[in-house]
Amino acid sequence: MGKPTGFVEIQRQDHAYEPVSDRIRHFDEFVLPLDDKDVRRQGARCMDCGIPFCHTGCPIHNIIPDWNDLVFRDRWREALEVLHSTNNFPEFTGRVCPAPCEAACTLNLTDEPVTIKTIECAIIDKGWEEGWVHPQVPKHRSGKRVAVVGSGPAGLACAQQLARAGHHVVVYEKSPRIGGLLRYGIPDFKMSKLHIDRRMSQMQAEGVRFVPGVHVGVDLPAKQLLNEFDAVVLAGGAEKPRDLNVPGRELDGIHFAMDFLIQQNKRLAGDSLANIREITAGDRRVVVIGGGDTGSDCIGTSIRQGARRVTQLEILDQPPSRENKMLTWPNWPMKMRTSSSQEEGCRREWTVATKSFTGDEGRVSALNAVRVEWAPGGDGRMTLQEVPGSEFQIKTDLVLLAMGFVHPVHSGMVDTLGIELDDRGNVRADTDEYRTSIESVFAAGDMRRGQSLVVWAIREGRQCAHAVDAFLMGTSTLPR
Repeated sequence: MGKPTGFVEIQRQDHAYEPVSDRIRHFDEFVLPLDDKDVRRQGARCMDCGIPFCHTGCPIHNIIPDWNDLVFRDRWREALEVLHSTNNFPEFTGRVCPAPCEAACTLNLTDEPVTIKTIECAIIDKGWEEGWVHPQVPKHRSGKRVAVVGSGPAGLACAQQLARAGHHVVVYEKSPRIGGLLRYGIPDFKMSKLHIDRRMSQMQAEGVRFVPGVHVGVDLPAKQLLNEFDAVVLAGGAEKPRDLNVPGRELDGIHFAMDFLIQQNKRLAGDSLANIREITAGDRRVVVIGGGDTGSDCIGTSIRQGARRVTQLEILDQPPSRENKMLTWPNWPMKMRTSSSQEEGCRREWTVATKSFTGDEGRVSALNAVRVEWAPGGDGRMTLQEVPGSEFQIKTDLVLLAMGFVHPVHSGMVDTLGIELDDRGNVRADTDEYRTSIESVFAAGDMRRGQSLVVWAIREGRQCAHAVDAFLMGTSTLPR
């Protein structure tokens, strides 16, 4: 694959970013992509390593060595066909996926993995520029009707696959625009919503009908879908946020991260925020609780809104700067990572637990915290213990809770359907048939597996579509 000696002769080169001083002044994408020549050189670095561990590192099993080789040989259109054979939306994953494929790359043993994510993004971007991306309209219609509830990556991938199999697909979305948290949760500076709009146009040409602004289980009875459709796919995500139940939580100025991010994306889209109390970070001392991607998105958004100061708190230990390769490779390693948003100006604190909030005239004015350490308990399991005398206070006027999501929202659709849940509160369904406790109802994505990555959602959407097609037709030719 690639050039046999490429990994020896060519150094890893990834895309660059606009300078921090420039990019924090706008909400647009700020990646400076490599030119075609440099992308081809990076494709040449892909080794003939015998066992392509990148395949197992990638949840959708992208055929990475093949399209690396095709790019190296300047056969971009063929590379796009190979990429699309496993991934409906590589422009999404090429921008927001953390690239577990690169962690699994054989060259990561020397910290120089192939720039898989950058090559993937370059292939699909070139495909759109050259006009190679076309609707795949089915030659025959099955006469079967499928409702997909939720228009995030799982719902969109499932809907597109089912439409290409010839079924009539209707996608319901509670928000005013299609895309779920792809549109409303991911900041525009990480992924322009142009990419969603282009795919919507493609899918509409393929026969998918979108119905935004309809909340199934609230505006539309969930059981009505069972009467009107031959199958229903639940792909509503895991939107129940993890809360922080400490004294002072009720104070004004303490918000869930997603409420903050959604508002900013709506402003940029021109959506109405009437009758909504706006949350802004302008001239505020912001504390973000949670060290994941959502917390990072809050940091970048706060800085662009003009925050006076941003502090991020994480309850876990600070990871090592470099992982133990022999212990973790080719699995996803726990190591110190710094996002582009964190680079823009953020103080990061590790092993910190929030004890309470202090307020002034009903608004939060300080966060009271304590240092913690992880130590083995009596049963040998690691437990969290406070460090005596380590209490401290952070002055703040805006706190954003970015501690993840616990499970799907149950009120409304899930409760009225009476569908079976697993021990974590997710909709119960396996990864073979994706069928729930109701025969014609299926579940995929975060609603089934819990909070996860866009790339996992796309995989589940595709596999669920295969299962639905087989349920409707007795067999399926759709890929899993």
